[in-house]
Amino acid sequence: MTLSSCWAILDFVKRKDGARRARPCILKKIDRKKESSISTCEILSSPLNYGGLTLKNRIIFAPTTLGLSQEEQLERLRQIAAGGCAMIILGDVPVLPHGFGPSLYTKKGRAWYRAVADAVHAEGCLLCAQLHQSDSNIKAMLKYIPGVLTKRISMEQLRPLLNQEVGPYITGLPTRKIKEITEGFGRAAELAVEVGFDMVQVHGDRMCGSFSSTVFNHRTDEYGGSPENRARFAVEAVSANRRRLPNLPIDYKLAVRQENPHYGNAGVLESELGIFVPLLEKAGVTSFHVTLANHEELADTIPPARHPEFGKEGCFLKFCDQVRGLTRLPVCGVGGLTDPEFIEAQLKAGRIDCAAMSRQLIADPAWPRKVMEGRPKEIHRCVRCNKECLGGMMAHRGVHCIYERKGS
Repeated sequence: MTLSSCWAILDFVKRKDGARRARPCILKKIDRKKESSISTCEILSSPLNYGGLTLKNRIIFAPTTLGLSQEEQLERLRQIAAGGCAMIILGDVPVLPHGFGPSLYTKKGRAWYRAVADAVHAEGCLLCAQLHQSDSNIKAMLKYIPGVLTKRISMEQLRPLLNQEVGPYITGLPTRKIKEITEGFGRAAELAVEVGFDMVQVHGDRMCGSFSSTVFNHRTDEYGGSPENRARFAVEAVSANRRRLPNLPIDYKLAVRQENPHYGNAGVLESELGIFVPLLEKAGVTSFHVTLANHEELADTIPPARHPEFGKEGCFLKFCDQVRGLTRLPVCGVGGLTDPEFIEAQLKAGRIDCAAMSRQLIADPAWPRKVMEGRPKEIHRCVRCNKECLGGMMAHRGVHCIYERKGS
């Protein structure tokens, strides 16, 4: 189940229940006894050719479902851009006309995306559209709405219920519909460029990830069975982008499934990366954004510091190590990244070419600028508590941070 799907249901419930809007917040400064002593991060501050697009430094804002009003979201993105990151990846941009969220196919939707592009570009930051195709079964979603309205089904209970519907939906999707969706990625990329996006990212979780995974994909045709067949949907989606826009940089969010212990249900098994990565590169991918696969607990893909498997800084970089051995394309790492010295060390070691952050740039949008100006002691360091970011999202208050306080 996608977060945007969750929000669609939550918005419906909100209209019925008259839920309160999130209160305005601002950041406050905190004192820290221990801070990094670095004054510069040479590699972190240096430009990068990211699949044909020049990034001014190595910091990217990771795609994030913010759950805010458009006005609040626009200001949040502007603040993050002004803070000095090289690029913002705008999450959940629908591939088809009737997806969740603002549509590239409507006048209103295009105006919204142009406003975001203008605001971000004005701060010297690039903008990437994460092309998103939900794997949620709409009919299944509708049947759960009465239970949500009567509070017999909590939002925590709803997510696994909808995830159970993914397998039958993916397995039974007609080939004609599959072709329509994969071709839609190309058209959506064209529209994204028209409204000001600098590159696109194909969302390799969601429908691409569900087709990739034997957990959900039980098809017996050319889209199921072998790893090559299960990669076909993602390959066709990337190829549709490349055919229509031969020179467009195409990032791919490579969602990796881990076993022993098991984490992630969609996406690509670690043992199958050697098949998927070359196929995606051949189709036209110009960079890889590597992370853990989804369709389980959100606290696994957005892990708190106390997580039993992913509690450490750079918790998903081990997947980058595997991808690095399979391609010479740029690799972007993500996973609890907060410490400038740690990130610089990973860049220097060649594990990653750039670092993506979400929670840290929500805690302190000016993290890149403070680091590059030699002011690390002023950083509001994300402590990965998940109280107001993931917690705020699940409580339908939108993504916020414990460093915020009521103000104007």
